[in-house]
Amino acid sequence: MQSHSHKYQLLVISISSPLLLGVYEDGILIKTMSSEKKTSEILLPLLNNSMDEYNISNIIYTRGPGSYMAIKLTYIMLKTIEIIRGIPCTGCSGFALNGGQPIKAVGNLYFIKEKETIITKKYEQPVNVKFTLPQSIHDLELDEESTPEYVLPAV
Repeated sequence: MQSHSHKYQLLVISISSPLLLGVYEDGILIKTMSSEKKTSEILLPLLNNSMDEYNISNIIYTRGPGSYMAIKLTYIMLKTIEIIRGIPCTGCSGFALNGGQPIKAVGNLYFIKEKETIITKKYEQPVNVKFTLPQSIHDLELDEESTPEYVLPAV
């Protein structure tokens, strides 16, 4: 385990593939993990390995919009860790980690943010947007809520 004098945070982006997990020391990215596996298969092993290796003080996750199942699984895992290990989890918007670009919903529908409202919009061609772990989380806007932000499109 790393030094207890340092403050380590995790940032989890599980709303699209690949799943990304970053370890931050005093707010600066020091380790990146990525997986194309399903959230249900890989997130818990990545979290456990990170918590075994680092003294994690809090976990941030993308609470939406995006994959409904991935958001739900991530939240349940992180809330369980919060209860059992006392490591608080907070949320942030997926738009904060992809440059505000459209986020895949279902079929050819994508979530877009217009001012402060999230709506769905149909795109005829697939939109290829990448999520990235920022080099620093000092300026990452955290949501007051940690609960999932389910934005379900009309089907």
